[in-house]
Amino acid sequence: MITQLIKDGENQYIEFKTSFQKEVISSVVAFANAKGGKILIGVSDSGDILGIDVNKESLQNWLNQIKLSTSPSIIPDIEIESVDDKNIAVIDVKEYPIKPISYKNRYYLRKANSNHLMSMEEIADEYLKTKNSSWDYYVDTMQNFSDISLEKVNKFIQKIEKNFNKTFDENPMQILQKYGLVREDKITFGAYLLFVKDFCLISGVQAGRFKTQTDIIDSISLNTDILTEVDELIIFIRKHLMVEYIITGNPQREERYDYPLDAIREVVLNMIVHRDYRSSSDSIIKIFDDKIEFYNSGALYDNLTVEQLLSNNYESKTRNKLIALMFKECGLIEKYGSGISRIKRLCKEHNIAEPKFEEISNGFKVTLYKQKISNVGINVGINVGINVGINELKEFIETNQPLRVSAIKEHFHQVTTRTIERWIKQLKEQGHIEFRGSKKTGGYYAKTK
Repeated sequence: MITQLIKDGENQYIEFKTSFQKEVISSVVAFANAKGGKILIGVSDSGDILGIDVNKESLQNWLNQIKLSTSPSIIPDIEIESVDDKNIAVIDVKEYPIKPISYKNRYYLRKANSNHLMSMEEIADEYLKTKNSSWDYYVDTMQNFSDISLEKVNKFIQKIEKNFNKTFDENPMQILQKYGLVREDKITFGAYLLFVKDFCLISGVQAGRFKTQTDIIDSISLNTDILTEVDELIIFIRKHLMVEYIITGNPQREERYDYPLDAIREVVLNMIVHRDYRSSSDSIIKIFDDKIEFYNSGALYDNLTVEQLLSNNYESKTRNKLIALMFKECGLIEKYGSGISRIKRLCKEHNIAEPKFEEISNGFKVTLYKQKISNVGINVGINVGINVGINELKEFIETNQPLRVSAIKEHFHQVTTRTIERWIKQLKEQGHIEFRGSKKTGGYYAKTK
């Protein structure tokens, strides 16, 4: 077993050390604050088995150092394993139930194959998770009842009554207390975000319609309650979508937007519900000719990776438990953890390219693409002669000239670079396009006939 662990190399659960030193204790803390792991002492970073000279007294000294240097104190298991006639000490660290653990007043967390010094937000999150709570449940000491709107509270209650087809017997204050929105006769952060009366500094969202990366033709800036922000953002995005009218057998014609409205609504809801409101950065939405980008600052919650998110094989946890619960009570979200798969399914049903989910610049970005999968995806590699893909490239250059290859690749992100180069070559040979300018600043233009 140890041999296989060494062969697999360092990862989120395995660390190699040549000897016992202070960095070992940092790793112990990092594993305890994450999902646990093993530290193999006597193995180099490259996986070479060096071995160590160790006895029972040495092991006891190591345990004492770990115990005295960590808070709360950790006492891991240590065993000696023999590999190729060399001794290796295996420190087995379990995930600690009470977090976070510190080493000399520093908090570490295991991420991938390295130890990460935790930020104040991450430390607070671990503490709240230990208490099975979240930031939005806590009293907002900077705000009071004069800062929230009773009208918005009543509209919120009406939404819950409509969703559950019931009528509350309690008055508004009692209902807020029942849901934990008011505690100790004071409003919580969650209540402030849901019902803020006027300008809200921490809920800022910027949305814009971009003609290029820097040319904005329309924009909206919101700093209000988060329920209103959801409605306003969807209205703004919808205003900038293309729509076609399909004649069916029904008396009314059918509207079809270039993006599925339900997918846009799902992304916006996820942005608002899962955002880290302790961050000083606003959320950002950028609408381009061929895509829509949604960006939230702050990493995915609870060390969740994009790979786990896309696999749909993870335990759903939320950064803002109270806000998520209130959105669910209002009927705005149906099931925790189903948003990503729903967005992907809706895009597929709408016959557009698969959306992209990525962590970028210490934040999370979702990109919806306008590109139809039937035009390119099905034809790529099937008929490289006169096909829909080449015609679409020709039309794309005519509409957006001049275009550099990088912009073409970004637009046709599902197509291989080799195929794009083949298309460009064929269009040039047919006399449809030409390259003008220098290699650094020039681009492709459509030839005028």
